[in-house]
Amino acid sequence: MKNKENILIIGAGLCGSLLALRMAQRGYQVQLIEKRPDLRKTDISAGRSINLAFSNRGIKAMKLVGLEKKVLDICIPMNGRMIHDEQENTFLSPYSGLEHEYINSISRTDLNALLLDEAEKMENVTITFNQDCLSVNSEKGTATFKDYHSKEEKTMNADLIFGADGAGSSLRKSMMEDRSFLFSYSQEYLQHGYKELTIEASESGDFQLYKNALHIWPRGEDMLIALPNLDGSFTVTLFLAYADSDYCFNDLTTVEKVEEYFKINFPDALKLMPNLGEEFFENPTGALGTVKCSPWYSHGKSLLMGDAAHAIVPFYGQGMNASFEDVVVFDEALEKHTGDWEETFKAYQKARKKDTDAIADLAIDNFHEMKEHTAAPIFQQKRKLETALEQEFPAEYASKYRLVTFQEQIGYAEAMKRGRAQDKAMLRLISEEKITEDLTLAEKLKLVKEETKAILEEDTVAY
Repeated sequence: MKNKENILIIGAGLCGSLLALRMAQRGYQVQLIEKRPDLRKTDISAGRSINLAFSNRGIKAMKLVGLEKKVLDICIPMNGRMIHDEQENTFLSPYSGLEHEYINSISRTDLNALLLDEAEKMENVTITFNQDCLSVNSEKGTATFKDYHSKEEKTMNADLIFGADGAGSSLRKSMMEDRSFLFSYSQEYLQHGYKELTIEASESGDFQLYKNALHIWPRGEDMLIALPNLDGSFTVTLFLAYADSDYCFNDLTTVEKVEEYFKINFPDALKLMPNLGEEFFENPTGALGTVKCSPWYSHGKSLLMGDAAHAIVPFYGQGMNASFEDVVVFDEALEKHTGDWEETFKAYQKARKKDTDAIADLAIDNFHEMKEHTAAPIFQQKRKLETALEQEFPAEYASKYRLVTFQEQIGYAEAMKRGRAQDKAMLRLISEEKITEDLTLAEKLKLVKEETKAILEEDTVAY
């Protein structure tokens, strides 16, 4: 039986297109509106991150809509971080002690196109592009759009309006301007920006770096990463301060200066990037920010989802996965409260807000860990022990990264709480030399568990 409600979704990116597909599967009439051109017909990347880390929480969402196999078919598995030190040495740091736990590199465009194709197959979905949302009136259930080509403005009516329109959300802006309820909002930027670059495939079409890893060049305040693409290339991302550094975006103004910076910091990458100077100045520099807001819903008629509600920095590889998990959690709330949208929205936010706040904080933590600590001896010792414990005692121990990335049944907030305590415990035991080579793995696990429990109890008392 089809539902009568007409649903308007603003934003046909990853979250919006998945939401449209799921709501259509539930029988709702869906209008999906996007301000940009159809990415299946034109390149609209414009220097944005063009490949992403796809993991268990995202896979769970694909299972929900029946697309798991199709999505995994366009993925490249990444088993760990390949660390590149300043002497051009490399070593692989596994993401998990278990072989079946790995993340995947996937093209943002290919994934978005697949979701749009699947949504478009549904007879109860219409998709319109090149429509800029100017404003939303949640109380009346209306949204006004401006056509990029004709410049014509049109107001659309809907029973429900979902804002999946990213960090610059028009729905969120309209909520902020709505004086009929209290709306809290914060946006914080890192002092670092990012720029997308490329390591092309070799002349024979092969990968020029190890294929099944996320490559990292940690350099204290700066960092370079590279993710593999299906065509043999790697998408390279430089994370660099805007200012107040010997080398920063504001000062890298010539090809010579850029190549000098790479020669000093990333010499092995530079050898594989003959077009660095040209690309560096062609591609824009992107900002890195975190958005938090509350409430996510208004008048029982509109709801923010994905980056519109909780944009995060990309350093845990969870931005897309978190947005996809939004759809899963929302679907669960809808299943329990079908017919009562106010209760559905309320239950969804109650279940989800603490977790999205947690992954936002974890992403900032991981930024500092990746650029500063991944090559540090104590961090390597900790990762080696974590991996050994996961291999030997997978049911009893999971690192913070494993909790966040591979244990999708655990919320981000719980993963953060347990993971931070374990990290603190392990680093304390290592630095105090209480974990020694003469101990068995079981004895080491016992020490880590005891110290973790003590830290969690300390934190409970503190709060």
